[in-house]
Amino acid sequence: MRELLSDGVITLQRYTLQDVDDLHNGALESVAEVYPWLPWCRQGYTREEAASWIAAAAKSWDERRNFEFVIRTASGDHVGGAGINSLHEEQPMANLGYWVRSSQLGKGYATRAARLLGDFGIHDVKLQRVEIVVAVSNNPSLRVAQKAGAVREGILRNRILLHGQPHDAVMHSFIPVP
Repeated sequence: MRELLSDGVITLQRYTLQDVDDLHNGALESVAEVYPWLPWCRQGYTREEAASWIAAAAKSWDERRNFEFVIRTASGDHVGGAGINSLHEEQPMANLGYWVRSSQLGKGYATRAARLLGDFGIHDVKLQRVEIVVAVSNNPSLRVAQKAGAVREGILRNRILLHGQPHDAVMHSFIPVP
């Protein structure tokens, strides 16, 4: 299983404990943009929480349950995170998620990460379906899914829970091309 993916502009690398400070600092920088969609990214997010999450992500990777990557520019700057997670136990499908720190928004990094991970999910993890599920009002993430080439399939009512409230979501997917 590849632990490093690159398109020449960004690199996706398996999280290690060396990424704790970047994850922690990136999350705190990005609360205004990320918290509405990913409640873990909140004021008060601690370095210890970042370390605990990375340790759990490493364990999940080793068990082939989730594949979480740190996103970096080719020069090594921290951009955010992305992963293939929520692997279905009975069907070869999973979720693809991403976030980008506020100082790196609008540069196409999430789109590049989504493309790389769609390919990783299909070819490395051998999935038949990689889903991107986005709240209908999360316009930046909807644009990422579209630009990455994921196919929009429709709106799923009450599909995700954000801050204790159900929200409709748009389903996008990547599938193997015959």
